[in-house]
This record gives sequence, structure tokens and C-alpha cells, in this order.
Amino acid sequence: MSAVAPRTRTTRFPLAIDADSALAASARLWLLVALAGQWTFLYYIATFYDAATLAGDFAAWSRNPYLLRGYVAGDTAGNLAFAAHVLVAAAVTFAGALQLLSSLRARWPALHRWNGRVFLTAAAIAATSGLGMIWLRGSRANFTAGLATSIDAVLILAFGALAWRAALVRDFAAHRRFALRTYVAANGVWFQRIGMFGWAVGNHAALGMTKHFDGWFDLGWAFGCYLLPLAVLELYLRVTAGSAAATRWVMAAGILFLTALTAFGVYAAYAFVWQPFLLRLGA
Repeated sequence: MSAVAPRTRTTRFPLAIDADSALAASARLWLLVALAGQWTFLYYIATFYDAATLAGDFAAWSRNPYLLRGYVAGDTAGNLAFAAHVLVAAAVTFAGALQLLSSLRARWPALHRWNGRVFLTAAAIAATSGLGMIWLRGSRANFTAGLATSIDAVLILAFGALAWRAALVRDFAAHRRFALRTYVAANGVWFQRIGMFGWAVGNHAALGMTKHFDGWFDLGWAFGCYLLPLAVLELYLRVTAGSAAATRWVMAAGILFLTALTAFGVYAAYAFVWQPFLLRLGA
């Protein structure tokens, strides 16, 4: 009898599956951080702007030193436009966050559809009223900043219309892509805030920033606050649609890095700006 040498087992790690899991986990982690940051921003908006607006105390807006052009005595149309803008901004943040929850889509599809309509309508109103305030009311730091915000508003309107159209023709793959683009563009103000405050706190010197918002960082981030997130989203959609495992690993690592930056920006905005401002107001 000849002895048969035992076969050596080699453990193979399914790299493609691991890469998919890592990419999905990193995206979920970023989403959790982003939702926490956006709900913090919602708390700030609702506590200061919405509370004063619903109470009819429009003059209270002027207590915010970061607001370029809030309440203007005698400008009834402009004040009402700003009131509508801050009220729908809260709806955009709240409804947009709910739309990203997969459990909502799976368990309550009707609620997902109606909440999506609320989100797209609120985003369109916010974009339109924002354009009016920038160019009719002069609510802009400078021309370049106003142009940057206007492009973001146009993108919100375009992406939102395409998302709605795709849903009507039941092209749900296209609807998801355009809805995500609308969500990112509609949160351009939030990205701008956490980016600005994170940059100022991180380098301790506010490099490239001026009180007139015309420094190299101010102007660059005025465009980058929505173009960079949109570029990352497009890259993520392409990678998840089909790519090599190594590419998905790199994408997962990149999202983790961006998650850390997002978390720091949220911390900086809340700890150094939003919370101290609300505490001074006694909120």
C-alpha cells in the first residue's frame, strides 16, 4: 500500500466579494456621518431661521453675522422670498435624508414616492428662490460667488427634472442616478459650510479666506462645494457599475478618507459656529 500524501488546502479569499463589501461599508459609513451632519444643520436652521420665520420675526435674521442679506426693512417681497427659502431648506434637508434610507424604500414604497416628490419640489423652490435672491436682491458676496451658487441652482433644477421624468417612465436606474445628483447638488450649501469651517479650523489661519469671501479658497470652494461631491458621486456610480476589484478597493479607501474630512467639517461647523451662535441666542 502506498501512502497518499494529504492534499494541501489553500485558502482563497474572494477579492471581488471583499472589495464589494468594503466599498458598500465605506459608502454606508459616509452616509451615516453625512446624515448626522445634515440633521445637525437642520437643527441649526430650524432653531434659528425657521422659528423666527414662523413667528413672523423676520428682523431676527439680522442677528446672524454670516448672513449676507437677510431682513431688509421695507423689502416685503424680498423678505418673503428669503422666508420661503429657509423654510424649504429645512424640507430639503429632512426629506432628502429620508430618501437615502434603503429601509424606507423597501418597507414603505408609497412613502418613499411621496417624500421624493416633496424633496424634488422643495429643492426646485429653494433653487429658484435662491436665484432670485442672488440676482434680484443682491444676496451674494461677489459676482464669482453668485455665479457659482447660480450654477448649482441650475444643476438642482436640471437634475430634479430628469429624476422626476425618469420616475414617470419607470426608468428606475436613471431615476436613482439623477435623484442622487439632485441630492448632492441640493446640499451644496451644507458642503460649503462644513468645507469652509473645516478648512478654517484645520489650518488655524484661514488661508485663502477673506471677510469679503474673495480669497483663493473662498472662490475655489464656491464651485468645489458641489462640483467635487458630484465628481465623487459619478466616480462611485461608475465603479459600482463594474470595475476591477483593485479599483473598488481604491474607491473604498477614498470614501473612507472623505468620510474623515466630512466628520471633521461637521465637528468644526457645529462646535465652533452653530452651537456657540445658538447658545448666544439662548436657544
